Order: sequence, then structure tokens, then C-alpha cells
Amino acid sequence: MSGEAILMRNFGRSDSHTIRAYVETGGYQGWAKARSMEPTAIVDEVKRANLRGLGGAGFPTGTKWSFIPKNHTGPVYLVINADEGEPGTFKDRYLLERDPHALIEGMLIAARAINSAKGFVYIRGEYVEPWRRFSTAVREAYEAGHLGKGLDIVVHRGAGAYICGEETGLISSLEGKKGWPKLKPPFPAIKGAFGAPTIVNNVETLSHVPHIINRGAAWFAGLGTKSQGGTRMYSVSGRVVRPAVYEAPVGITLRQLIYDRAGGVTGNGRLKAVVPGGSSAAILTADEIDVTMDVDGLKNAGTMAGSAGVIVMDETVSIPEALMVVARFYAHESCGQCTPCRESTGWIYKMTRRIVEGRGQKDDLDTILDVAKRGAGTTICAFYDGAVGPYISYIEKFRAEFEALIPHA
Repeated sequence: MSGEAILMRNFGRSDSHTIRAYVETGGYQGWAKARSMEPTAIVDEVKRANLRGLGGAGFPTGTKWSFIPKNHTGPVYLVINADEGEPGTFKDRYLLERDPHALIEGMLIAARAINSAKGFVYIRGEYVEPWRRFSTAVREAYEAGHLGKGLDIVVHRGAGAYICGEETGLISSLEGKKGWPKLKPPFPAIKGAFGAPTIVNNVETLSHVPHIINRGAAWFAGLGTKSQGGTRMYSVSGRVVRPAVYEAPVGITLRQLIYDRAGGVTGNGRLKAVVPGGSSAAILTADEIDVTMDVDGLKNAGTMAGSAGVIVMDETVSIPEALMVVARFYAHESCGQCTPCRESTGWIYKMTRRIVEGRGQKDDLDTILDVAKRGAGTTICAFYDGAVGPYISYIEKFRAEFEALIPHA
């Protein structure tokens, strides 16, 4: 399996965030090539590359671009989701800090593909240094003439709301409204930011686009699996020897990522469980890690690739305590718009905390599972469906550990 770094190829340079370093390593060559291509040809190339969204949903990128109405004559907006609020995920942060021009070049190409003259980059409020670095890169791109001649970019800072990582909630916040998700349809490609057709893409997703245009769809598709091309950046944390961001082909297995890249398990050295795609991904046990880390590979394993935030737990980790932390997060971050999410996340956190504190009741576990399963699929956005992943999987796979804390269970 190839170990070639694509997105992280410049991370070792101290000046990797500058336009000079980016150009020296082939930067903006993809944009130069794309300017001579028809928009439909760019879309088709990205489709053939099997580039899938790397922010959570894993939807095919080129297909998403093709949803913009063909006969539309008004403005079209390109919005970049740089909110990165998923616990256990910290890869977009490094792209914004260490290779911001890759995103700018990706935006230039994507904007040509969808006929957009205005791009917005919505950066998480806590990401102060990434915001500074990216804002400087935008100024450099204007000074070099890459921006301002067909595409303008607005850098917008959020205020630290997890719900604004959901694309319609992000758009609402961008418009100056409360960050509440909206019912779909209409989808953003039909009616998005300021009522205009809008494409929302993740930072890492668009950072791949210049390389696809430069080196071809066949090359990129060949790096991955049958249904997903290329590499992606995996945020590996928890009980591992070398916690870090690792770039690898999406066909890498979870076992290889933990043991070959991250150096194996610390603590008592015995793996207990892994969260493979950020906190909302269903947990995997130690005997379920021989699975490829692409979208379909993890889906077939009953979990999801999500944001590729890999959280490793050894046998000293308390699964009930881990669930309590996750449940507290979702209870705090629910926007409150939908009753099942607003009420259930709070109830489940309280019940989980009660169990951890030794005050659990016999029926608590079944109640949590029942509430979680009943609420799934009943809300405006996927927030609650994401929260359900850990609620159900932690209890179903480690039920005995929860029962041991409940008197007379």
C-alpha cells in the first residue's frame, strides 16, 4: 500500500503556509489546467476520481456539484465547512494552518465547476491560528492575482456551535441567523445561502481537488477502493503510542492504522475498543478492527467513517464513563429545535451519569436503548441520528460493564 503523502506533503516545511512554498511544490498548477477546461469536464473528472466528502456524510463530491440547476442565471455560492466540531477530529485544522493555499486552489477549481463567483469559508470560532493563517493566505492569493478575477472569498468565523457543522445550520449562521438546521428538500444546491443555489464542501475534500485535476482521475481513484478514491487524513488519539494526524489510502485497515502508523496501544497494552469516525460513530470492539477505513468498509461494519476521528481505548478505559462524556456533549450541543433530540439527549445523559455514579436503576439500559431507537430518523437534521450511534453501540457491545455498576441489575 502506497505511503505517498498528498495533502500532508508540505507539512514538514516551516513555511508551508506561504504562497511561495506552495508554488515551489507545484501549487496552482491544477488551477492553471482547470481554467482551460469546461465546467462539466471538471465535474466529470472529480466524479471519475471517486472523491467522496470527507467531512462526515461521505457523499460523492462530483455528483453533489452536478445538482446545481443547469439553467440558473443568478448567483451560485460555494461554502466551505471549516467548523470541525466533531470530538476526536483535528485534521482540517492542520490543513488550514499548514497548507491553506491547497483549499484556496480547490475553491477556485470548484467555483469554476459550479459557476460560482463568491466563496465563503466558515471557520470554527476556537480555531484562532487556523483563521489567522488562512486569512493571510487569502490576502496572498489576492495579491498574486488568483482571487478577485472571477472568485472572491469571504472568511467567516463561527462562535463554537457543534450544530453549525451541519450544512443547513451552517448556512443559517452564515446568514446571520440562529444556527438551526432546515428541513430538506429543498437541498442547498437548489436553495441554500441567501436563497441561492449553494454547494457546501469540507476543507479536506476540496484540498484534494487540485491534485485530481493535476494528476488525473484514474491516478486518484487507483489509490483507494472500488467506491472511494484517494487518501484521507485520520486523526488518531487516545491510548496510542503516537497520537497524531496520519494520511493514508482509504483502503488501510483500522488495525494497520493503530499498530503500523500510531505505534500500538498504550496503557495496559490491550485494545478494548475503537471509535473509528469521530464521537458520533458507533464503537468497534477489539476483534472488529480488520476493516478498511473507507466509507463503505466502515458502513458494512455497522459504523461510519464520519470525520475520520479515531479514538483508541485500552482495557483500563471505562466504557460507561466514556459514554457519559459523549452523552454530556450531545446534551449540551443539541440546538433544541426538535423535541426528540432536545429532550432525549438530556434524559440519556442524566441516566448514564446516574449509572456511572452507582445510582442506576434496573430498567435504565433498556430505557436508553428504547428512547434512542424511537427517536432515530424523526428529526430535522442528522444530529440525533449521530448521537444514537454511541448510545446504542456502547450499551449493546459492553452491556455487562454497565450492568456491573447498577445495584441488583
